[in-house]
Amino acid sequence: MTRVAAVDCGTNSIRLLVADADPATGELTDLDRRMTIVRLGQGVDRTGRLAPEALERTFAACREYAAVIEEHGAERLRFVATSASRDAENRDVFVRGVLDILGVEPEVITGDQEAEFSFIGATRELAGRDHLDKPYLVVDIGGGSTEFVVGEDHVRAARSVDVGCVRLTERHLVHDGTVTDPPTGAQVAAMRADIEAALDLAEETVPLREARTLVGLAGSVTTVSAIAQDLPEYDSAAIHHSRVSRDRVREISDWLLRSTHAERAAVPSMHPGRVDVIGAGALVLLAIMERTGAEEVVVSEHDILDGMAHSCAAEAR
Repeated sequence: MTRVAAVDCGTNSIRLLVADADPATGELTDLDRRMTIVRLGQGVDRTGRLAPEALERTFAACREYAAVIEEHGAERLRFVATSASRDAENRDVFVRGVLDILGVEPEVITGDQEAEFSFIGATRELAGRDHLDKPYLVVDIGGGSTEFVVGEDHVRAARSVDVGCVRLTERHLVHDGTVTDPPTGAQVAAMRADIEAALDLAEETVPLREARTLVGLAGSVTTVSAIAQDLPEYDSAAIHHSRVSRDRVREISDWLLRSTHAERAAVPSMHPGRVDVIGAGALVLLAIMERTGAEEVVVSEHDILDGMAHSCAAEAR
């Protein structure tokens, strides 16, 4: 076995996976999987720069993760940074900070690379499952961007577009530094138009409507699943490979976009860091389902982290 660690630093959250990987098969056994909301992408869409307070939140999480990685004795570490750090003028500050804390330079990967890791992580376990026809459409709804990948056993086409729950919230629902709560009809309409334009871009590259199974990744999708199941707390086991119908996603999206901060915060499965951005994320998911005609979304807790860990295992072979 090779003990590997993978860190995925996105626009809204930073996540860690430490796992034992079988070099012969690539099979992973989780040892530690955790997530921290750091909102690294705070204000990036407006300023083009990573905010000092966002960097410090992220570095604090990195210091915590460094201790976990050392405790488990991981032999290989891969750190990937996604949308917010791709867009920031001062990303060199971020790179130096991560290098100082974790001893590796973060890979600021392209959207296409991000999509490939997500596809591998999400679909590796799906082969042979009943009623999950290929090709798959894997959608990773992040804080700053959404990745679309169509493929069977490998990636056939991929595209990353700049619509994510944080970016859309800051672009359309913030006025004078405060999130409109709940948003107005005009704000929701503007946000929906932005999403539809992004879907048009994605369809230039990715045949979204050819897919037979929609697989949804990341916190917006998993939180929608938790709400759909009325879970008393966030439960990864109950969420992983759950299925949510398009009608139920529409009901949840509509409720989130007309609810108050207090009402959303009272949902027992809701992470506090998602309360202000979950409405935008749910709307992205709904728009994708309506565009593709998907009757349901298969929800996966395995994503880019697992794809990164698989890549570490492959390098060890």
